[in-house]
Amino acid sequence: MFEKNLLIPCLTDVYGALISDRKRELLDYYYNEDYSLSEISELTGISRQGIRESIKKSEAELMEYERSLRLYERKKTFLSILEEVSSDIDKLTLEMGRQNFENVISAIRAKLDAASSII
Repeated sequence: MFEKNLLIPCLTDVYGALISDRKRELLDYYYNEDYSLSEISELTGISRQGIRESIKKSEAELMEYERSLRLYERKKTFLSILEEVSSDIDKLTLEMGRQNFENVISAIRAKLDAASSII
């Protein structure tokens, strides 16, 4: 048995429309429904080896899309920046009326500029 790459469901969310419906279905059974290769074989009528090969090819295809396009990496970075901005807004709320108010606003603007350059 081969080990599951937990990045694959995330990449499927981003690039799933670029792979066939059948590949998406098999990945969904394997990763989201947590079915074994044998269970998927019974459901689909495809041999266990055929399921394994299809999943491996699909994983490689998704990884290649990410290497080329880096959309998942950009999405993660963007969400991280938004979390930082949210934290800065919380700090701003605490700093209202204090000297550091201007510094917090500048930090928020810088992070929003960084986020806009990612997308």
